[in-house]
Amino acid sequence: MSGHNKWSTIKHKKGAADAKRSKVFTKIIKELTIAAKLGGGDPEGNPRLRTAVAQAKAANMPKDNVTNAIKKGTGELEGVTYEEAMYEAYGPGGSALCIEVLTDNKNRTVAELRHMLSKHGGSLAESGSVSWQFERKGRILVEKEKIGEDALMEMALDCGADDVQDADDVWEIYTASGELENVRGALEAKGLEMTEIKLGLFPKTTVTLDEKKAESILRLIDVIEDNDDVQNVFGNFDIPDEVAEKLA
Repeated sequence: MSGHNKWSTIKHKKGAADAKRSKVFTKIIKELTIAAKLGGGDPEGNPRLRTAVAQAKAANMPKDNVTNAIKKGTGELEGVTYEEAMYEAYGPGGSALCIEVLTDNKNRTVAELRHMLSKHGGSLAESGSVSWQFERKGRILVEKEKIGEDALMEMALDCGADDVQDADDVWEIYTASGELENVRGALEAKGLEMTEIKLGLFPKTTVTLDEKKAESILRLIDVIEDNDDVQNVFGNFDIPDEVAEKLA
């Protein structure tokens, strides 16, 4: 099992509790708003918005929240204007991080990120310094209790997915970046229940961390993800199974 899969397993377990927190909804609401602003409020004609709506559905977000977020993006309701940005960073143990944000104040966000990184053994990097180590893909999570591996593999590949991987209590379905929405729609049409749909950055290669460094970077990521401006954090580190079990 690859390191970033083991990390996503830890994050998925943590997310089961975090799903009750308003921060999860806040991140999805921001994505709905920016997607509607950039591509219009009709999900049928806006793939990014369709994916965001699917994320909201997977998180059991109330429909009114979704509708209002979209209307703020289209200007039908008054709301905050967000800007997208991605920051690159170095973490403990020579690891690399890509941090995606939606913010109404980039200066504030950069200052907060710099402070969090320096406090936890990391630092901001120049643009392009680490992003080349990642590739953009789509990822869909499905709980194992919903479907068996062989059945899912056949269904996912038939729907255009690139790969299915075992990640402890969930299956991870990977797609090409431009195919996420098509694969999601095809799987949904077949009645598959998904727990997360995300377009993200995944490492081409990884660096292995010992227990101390692994604990440090997971603590750092927790702090970064807790920031209201941060949407996603992606890392290129590998955590050995025995270490991950201790930290999970």
